[in-house]
Amino acid sequence: MYIMNTDMIPKFTSKDEEIDFWKTLSLKYKKNCQEAQEELLEFQEGSRELEAELETQLGQAEHHTSVLHSENSRLKNEVDSLKEKLEQQYAQSYKQINMLEDDLGQTRGIKEQLHKYVRELEQSNDDLERAKRATIVSLEDFEQRLNQAIERNAFLESELDEKESVLVSVQRLKDEARDLRQELAVRERSTDVTRMSVPTSPIQDDNDKMDYSVQASLSLPATPLAKSANPTELSNVLGNSARMSALNIVSDLLRKVGALESKLTACRNFAKDQKARNSYAITENGNVINGNTAKFSHTLHTTSSYYDKTVVNGLDPGTLTAITAPPSPSPPDLLPLIV
Repeated sequence: MYIMNTDMIPKFTSKDEEIDFWKTLSLKYKKNCQEAQEELLEFQEGSRELEAELETQLGQAEHHTSVLHSENSRLKNEVDSLKEKLEQQYAQSYKQINMLEDDLGQTRGIKEQLHKYVRELEQSNDDLERAKRATIVSLEDFEQRLNQAIERNAFLESELDEKESVLVSVQRLKDEARDLRQELAVRERSTDVTRMSVPTSPIQDDNDKMDYSVQASLSLPATPLAKSANPTELSNVLGNSARMSALNIVSDLLRKVGALESKLTACRNFAKDQKARNSYAITENGNVINGNTAKFSHTLHTTSSYYDKTVVNGLDPGTLTAITAPPSPSPPDLLPLIV
């Protein structure tokens, strides 16, 4: 409230002036009092409204606070559960990380081993490729030599067929030669009887000399003297020239047989060398060459067995099978065969 100080009171000249002053002042204070009462009422009404509003807000705030408290407690519980889950997850992650580190170490070790194994495989592959190239080269060489051997074998088989036909002719001629020797022996005996009973003459001496030369040619190894004649003429002609022609044919055929036997010996030497080479090739290159060697050795074995089974006119088979053995002696009634 506004209070006037005594110093502010003016000095009056008259009582009316003082009354007017105080009357004006009282009216002023009365008006101020009414205004203050109105303001008080308004303030009270506003304060009641504000109090009601604040109470409403307080209720809402308390409700919201309770909701927040419950939410806070729920969140705290959730945080605790999440912490527990996080700790569990952290422990599991730690274990898993340790396991993965162990697996990683093992995997790196396996990787290093695999790298070493791959390098070893590459080296082995290079070695195998080199061995393959060497095997291919040796196989080509072996195939070339095998083809040459097969060609030579075919040539020898053809010569063997020719030899068989020649041996048939030789057998026939030897039979004829045996007959001729028997006839010669009979004639010698008859000549001896005639020589003892009849005086000798120059013609008979010439015949005896010719018979002795024929007998010597039959007892000695046969040598080629002339070209072979037709064997059918020998059965009809019994003269001295026919006998000599027969002996020449026999010697020529025996010479051919000796040449064929020498070729057979060379073929067997080649077969032995080939077997030795094939055994070395098998140890170096494996089963592919072994199969071809088996085929080639089977061919040679068949040829050699064919040669071994051939017996010519009472000759010893050792002369056909043995390479270094000397020729066996011929029977007394056959011509000697020297190769």
